Amino acid sequence: MSALSRIDPRRSLMAGTVWLIVALAASFSIAASLWVGSIARNDIVQQHMRRLALETDQLGTDLSQAVASRLAAVGAAGRALHSLTPALFEELQSAYPELEWIAVVDATGTVAAARSSGAGGLAAGSTVGGEAWFVHGLREPWIGVIESAAEDASAPAPRGNSPRFGQLVAPLHDARGQVIGVAVTQLSWHWAPNHLPHLSEAAAPNDAAQALILDSRGIIVVGPRELRGHPWAGVAEADAAGSAGPRFEHLANGRILLVARAPLSAAYGSASPSWQVQLGEPNEHVYQRADALRQRIFWISLCLGAVTALIGALGARHLTDRLKRLAHSAAAVGRNDATRIDVPPGRDEVAQLGAAFAKILDDLQRERSELLALSSDLERRVAVRTREVERLAEESRYAAVVRERLKIARDLHDTLAHSMMAMLSEIRLLRRLQAHDPGLIKDELARAEVVAHEGLIEARTAINQMRLNAVRDTGLGAALAKAFERFIDRTGLGGEFHADPDAARFGDERAETIFRMAEEALRNIESHAMARKVDVALVADGATHLELKIEDDGVGFDPQAPHPGHYGLVGLREQARLIGAELRIDSKRNEGTTLWLSLRIAPEIL
Repeated sequence: MSALSRIDPRRSLMAGTVWLIVALAASFSIAASLWVGSIARNDIVQQHMRRLALETDQLGTDLSQAVASRLAAVGAAGRALHSLTPALFEELQSAYPELEWIAVVDATGTVAAARSSGAGGLAAGSTVGGEAWFVHGLREPWIGVIESAAEDASAPAPRGNSPRFGQLVAPLHDARGQVIGVAVTQLSWHWAPNHLPHLSEAAAPNDAAQALILDSRGIIVVGPRELRGHPWAGVAEADAAGSAGPRFEHLANGRILLVARAPLSAAYGSASPSWQVQLGEPNEHVYQRADALRQRIFWISLCLGAVTALIGALGARHLTDRLKRLAHSAAAVGRNDATRIDVPPGRDEVAQLGAAFAKILDDLQRERSELLALSSDLERRVAVRTREVERLAEESRYAAVVRERLKIARDLHDTLAHSMMAMLSEIRLLRRLQAHDPGLIKDELARAEVVAHEGLIEARTAINQMRLNAVRDTGLGAALAKAFERFIDRTGLGGEFHADPDAARFGDERAETIFRMAEEALRNIESHAMARKVDVALVADGATHLELKIEDDGVGFDPQAPHPGHYGLVGLREQARLIGAELRIDSKRNEGTTLWLSLRIAPEIL
């Protein structure tokens, strides 16, 4: 067997089984990998979203606590107003090293007191009533924007290279709760190196995350310089609109970010700025790990499917090997290379199938032996029956000759006998006339000539009927119609002829016999009945029988009485028995005669 035949499922059960196992393993592994990969991908994305939400909350909490503590310190120091001594400022710097300077501004915008660790800051007595931080700080705490030395060359250089958070402003209240001024300080965020670099510098599009701070109007107040002061332009997806957790938002440049927000609450006094901390990650970064995991699951599932298919193929080969050996054994028996089937050991279906095949083969061989013996016996019997059939065929040929002789005898009786009888009557009449009235002999001789001529015509007609078969050519109905017409023309009698269309088509060899019987009946009527009217009817009784009825109004006779020397009735009965028909003749003296013939022609009329 060629390699292609071994893997063709149409020629090998093992190949078909292996291909089925491979197809099932591949289908199940691919379906399982897609399903599990989709679940794992969704889980990874959800985990990523939860992690981003926790990081955002943590960042908002850290910033809220840091800003709140510094607002409280600045506010406490500001309430000292004119007692803002260098010792107090140094104490504040010791607690919060990022303080660069601090000042107290009264409600009119005049700097009441100021302290600084170096150059920069506000000078006592200066006016800042037009500054935005002052105007806003009279209402609620104020947090300035992030700036670096590179962004603002006019600002004092910060400590180290860390960015500055700008001004931190806290309103000041008297004992009655009235705002009497603000305390303001300039900060540099050395205490938050893990968060502020993200808040100030995570503007590159290739970074994993982007950190921003938004005010109550959605304006970016802390973040990259190119975004600062502009409203956040992200649009949430339709199915995530209104969601409180992380959600995907589309930007105007076509990018998609996973965005999480947390409130920045710097509680101080009775007011707190309603700002938000926002962390955003690109969509491709969010799905990178999830897609990688799904791809690993897919390839692992395919590998497992391949291993499963290989194991299944080996198992199928082992299981079908016994069936293969059984098939080879059966094929060898079919080619007459072996006489018995090699039954595999065991009790499984293959062993049962082999045992069944072996039993069938034994039964076939036994039946074959019996058939050979029977065939020999049949050949012997056929030879005997052949000789018997030959003998019966010889007898049948002799019977056919006898039947033909009887037919010829009946035809002679129906034709020549009648003609000879008429001539004999004429001869007797001539003898009487010669003795009593010789003058009439001439007329009688002419009549005798006519009778002899008619007899010759009838003889020729009978011979033609033997050679030709008008009944089979035209049907029984047409042949009887012509015979009845000649009868009426010859005798001058009245009468009617009727034939059903189905019955008129009947035309096998039995129709010939019925036709001759009808002719004999009409000749008997012409010769003996002295009738005035004759009716002939040929009808079909249903679909199984054909009936012939010939009725006259003549003198009648006794059908049971013997008629020595007359064979007309005898011939009619013989012909009826010959074709298996039922014949009945009803007649009484001076009451006419009815001949009724019934023939079964089932299953159908010809």
